[in-house]
Amino acid sequence: MQEQLLKVLEEAKEQLTKAQSLADTEEIRVKVMGKKGQLTQILRGMGKLSPEEKKEMGMAANKAKAQFEQMLKEKVENVKAQAKAAKFKAEKIDVTEPGVKVTIGVEHPITQVINEIVDIFRSMGYSVYESPEVDTVFNTFDGLNSPEFHPARDMTDTFYIGKDIVLRPHTSSGEVRAEKELPLPYKIVIPGRCFRCDTPDATHSPTFHQVEMMVVGEDINMAELKGSLDYMAKKLFGPETKTKFRPHHFPFTEPSAEMDVSCFKCGGKGCNVCKGSGWIEILGCGMTHPHVHQVGGIDTEKYTGFAVGMGVERIAMLKYGIDDIRLLYENDMRFINQFK
Repeated sequence: MQEQLLKVLEEAKEQLTKAQSLADTEEIRVKVMGKKGQLTQILRGMGKLSPEEKKEMGMAANKAKAQFEQMLKEKVENVKAQAKAAKFKAEKIDVTEPGVKVTIGVEHPITQVINEIVDIFRSMGYSVYESPEVDTVFNTFDGLNSPEFHPARDMTDTFYIGKDIVLRPHTSSGEVRAEKELPLPYKIVIPGRCFRCDTPDATHSPTFHQVEMMVVGEDINMAELKGSLDYMAKKLFGPETKTKFRPHHFPFTEPSAEMDVSCFKCGGKGCNVCKGSGWIEILGCGMTHPHVHQVGGIDTEKYTGFAVGMGVERIAMLKYGIDDIRLLYENDMRFINQFK
């Protein structure tokens, strides 16, 4: 049996030499000293020996067990030390090397244009008013002087969530909410996302952004509307920009107009951007219709006001020379990084 003990120790020593991890050392421990281990099996066989042989074998077995435990302890400490050294090496930071350059993001061109427009109107005393993207049919159409079967509903056809709930096709739906919620007088700007049933192409998208401006107070007139928009255009496109107002029709304003600005590329001489006219249409506006004020419970004998709606994507495309609206929604960083 002593020969068996020596053989077990030799095999264990050889295996521990090859061990690379704590899992390997544990596997060797179980193989030698586990319930069915080699050393355990030898000790169990001592019952057949005489008392003298048991005494001699017991001393030899205890010595072998102590030798194995010492070898195992040394190997475990060695494996732990190697693992610690490898971890330190892997996590070592060379402070003499240059750091990894952090990529700084850039605001999306749509966000840039919205912020620029909002800042211009804030400088004129406007406040930002937020309205929901999901609104009632009444706030979206009826309250804006577009009753059922009105042609304007076809022009701004949108997505219906329910019979009386829609995704707003314009930020104008916020006007009805503002009239019911805000104390008079007020000047607000309403930026946000809108939705219409448009087929995507170079100039149309089923989702887009608008910025609405609304003023309600005493003695508000068309001259103040034109003056405010002329100031905005000069801030947005440059001090040499000229503005022109053309009669138009919107159900929620009367009188209504569309505003053009002198082409900022050719200075009004005529080019491919303005299609040779020297002017570019950028927004619709007008004096708020009395019917809209009545919906909000506003005294139309005392108060008047005006409203303006402009498409953000159109402004961005004109300002930055973008020829396809779909580029604004593709999240291609090669495109967006151009607007740093």
